[in-house]
Amino acid sequence: MPQILETDVLVVGSGPAGSAAAALLSSYGVKNVQITKYGWLSDTPRAHITNQRTMEVLRDLGVEHKAKQFSSHQHLMANNVFCYSLTGEEFGRILSWGNHPARKADYELASPTEICDLPQTFMEPILLEAAVSRGTALRLNTEFIELVQDGDGVTATVKDRLTGETYPIRCKYLIGADGGRSKVAEAIGLPMEGQMGLSGSMNILFDADLSRYVAHRPSVLYWVLQPGANIGGIGAGVLRMVRPWNEWLAIWGYDISGGELKLTEEKAEAIVRNLIGDVDVPIKIRSTSTWTVNEVYATRYSEGRVFCMGDAVHRHPPLNGLGSNTSIQDAYNLAWKLKLVLDNKADESLLDTYSVERQPIGKQIVTRANKSIADYPPIFEALGLLASTDPEQVNAAIAGRKDATAEGKGRRRKLNDAIARKNYEFNTHGVELNQRYRSAAVVSDGSPEPAYVRDPELYYHATTWPGATVPHVWVEHDRVRKSTLDLCGKGRFTLLTGIGGEEWRDAATTIEKRFGVAVDVVSIGPSGCDALDIYADWYWRSEVEEDGCVLVRPDQHVAWRAATILQVPRGALVDVFAKILGRSRRLASTKARTVESVN
Repeated sequence: MPQILETDVLVVGSGPAGSAAAALLSSYGVKNVQITKYGWLSDTPRAHITNQRTMEVLRDLGVEHKAKQFSSHQHLMANNVFCYSLTGEEFGRILSWGNHPARKADYELASPTEICDLPQTFMEPILLEAAVSRGTALRLNTEFIELVQDGDGVTATVKDRLTGETYPIRCKYLIGADGGRSKVAEAIGLPMEGQMGLSGSMNILFDADLSRYVAHRPSVLYWVLQPGANIGGIGAGVLRMVRPWNEWLAIWGYDISGGELKLTEEKAEAIVRNLIGDVDVPIKIRSTSTWTVNEVYATRYSEGRVFCMGDAVHRHPPLNGLGSNTSIQDAYNLAWKLKLVLDNKADESLLDTYSVERQPIGKQIVTRANKSIADYPPIFEALGLLASTDPEQVNAAIAGRKDATAEGKGRRRKLNDAIARKNYEFNTHGVELNQRYRSAAVVSDGSPEPAYVRDPELYYHATTWPGATVPHVWVEHDRVRKSTLDLCGKGRFTLLTGIGGEEWRDAATTIEKRFGVAVDVVSIGPSGCDALDIYADWYWRSEVEEDGCVLVRPDQHVAWRAATILQVPRGALVDVFAKILGRSRRLASTKARTVESVN
């Protein structure tokens, strides 16, 4: 019988969720094994839009510079172009991903990072390298078969796909990050809502120098709207830039009622040339694959000691670019909680907050991505694509929208209105950043949730209200310009205060003594504080008095805040941590005595 491999956490899957989880766990000093049934990482650039919140996670991991090195930067994502083909008539554009002058300030004020386009083929190696270099034990060609849970841990049976041998891995906790056909989610019976296979699309990865058609209007996505290009899938033919301007992905819908479509290279090339509109440009087809549009989310993310994340629990089309972002943020939420529980500094009940906090986010992004599909038919109708099944009549209808008639004027208005509506796909800054958690790992300060003064899907609303991400402002710390987010994270709690808040330092020391949890205290304010409030932005953004505090969790979400210094700040902070960690004051005192006796 093979020897049992033992670890604290077993991570199943090497995609963005699994590799992010492994990298974070190893960064926090948690022993973990990561397995994948594949021989290497993704060979297709499926996910690509990397929003600011995910870049903040990468920044906290210390790999933001690598992500920027291999990404296409924000200015190259500026346009979403709607056209007949790359060489054909352009119907309209929308400035996207914060590139509109009216939106640039929103993005720059929200985060120390920039949104970028980082294909999955580059993201995964960055995350995996961070994981393995920091201690993750990686096993390729290793397939998850089944699991059995008991009161002390999980025994997973895995298969070496090279030798055919099966063997057990014993872990205290297991993470299922094994994609949209998750065996782990199936094994623990996670309940799912929604429907798989709503429509079909094919991906054609190809090389071609298209700079003469696109460099003057840089974009990630060129939407091709012509007869026959809007069948199934996401509703339109798409040319997606992978690397500017010579590596591309063509996306083309197909009818899934006839089964999975198998493309010959000749057929793939014909589709690509039709989308480009140039029969002579040199093209090299690299690969083809198919996928389905899904609208499915899990109603909970865990069962016992097993936790699922990423596509295992939220499955949706790529519109809005939320998939890998949400997956990485799932990992960011769970990793620090596992660390505290494994170190016996928090009760296992802390882990229940993972599903409570992340499931509503997963449901939201599944719904949002599918809503974006529903926003395309008004564009098709205004153009005339729905006028007939006869290509000649459709082309005549497309041309007719430019007539100097009342009908032409009305159609142009409808087209411009419909394209403007796509802001809800390409500029949903609020969906990306307005994540406010409500759980036992967030302690209310008694204040009502602040209202959204602008559209909550389009605009980010910075607040220190408990549950929200700590707002970004620039400060000067150790003579280095840093974000307030840079003062937090790294697997640690941080307490931000100001002049008059010195008692919070004593309170933080008490927390470490009683719970064994370190709390970094950083004062922000004029010269003499730990961090210089350069532009007084924190003064206005903190929403507390200078002697108050904002307590930030390791995932940079606000755990609690005090508007002003309390009569007994030490007791208040002890109560807050007792709630977050699932420890009563009595248990905290017992734990403290145990730690002291050991030391």
